[in-house]
Parts: sequence; structure tokens; C-alpha cells
Amino acid sequence: MTTIKATCPTCGDVDLKPRDITVVVAPAAGWATYAFACPACEDQITKTADDEVVTLLRGAGVTVERVHVPAEALELHFGPNISHDDLIDFGLDLQDTDCLVAQLTREGLTAD
Repeated sequence: MTTIKATCPTCGDVDLKPRDITVVVAPAAGWATYAFACPACEDQITKTADDEVVTLLRGAGVTVERVHVPAEALELHFGPNISHDDLIDFGLDLQDTDCLVAQLTREGLTAD
């Protein structure tokens, strides 16, 4: 079986088997990581992985998990954050459907 060398920040170089490593790739977000539990200190270690590292780990038999990151999570957001008061006001507005329908109609957002 293949032995993979990785580095624990505490223990230094450690030997791992492919089943000891988890690789996660998010192509749309442009990032990848690999993680393992150090066999010496049992700390969970997570490191970034470039394309070369992912290819090497895949070639060594490590299973690569692809995750889908929704486009909304990658959007840039501007303006102030939503506050707790904003959420409470929104919830109260949802209870008053007549007001909400009137507002949507005024903005031309209702489906006829």
C-alpha cells in the first residue's frame, strides 16, 4: 500500500495511508484542501492544496471530494450587514400580507 508523507506542525513528518487523508476541491471557488488526523498527536490538520498536490494525492489513491459552492456565496456584497432589527421588521412585514402585496404590486414584481 502507498505511504504518503505529510507534515504536522507539532510532530513534523508523519506517514499516512490514502484512507487517512481527505481532499476537498471546490472548482468554482478556486480552492482545494487536504486534511488528516496526525497519527502521533491526533490533531486535525487542514492545509491548502494546489492542483499539483491534488493530482499527486489522487494518483496515490486518495479519494477527492468535489463540492459545489453556489454562485451566491461567491458574489461580492456591498452595503451594511443586515441587523437583528432588520430581520424582526422583515418577519413582521411578512405577517401583514396586504401591505406586502401592495408593495410588490407598486414595484411591478407580482406574477399575474
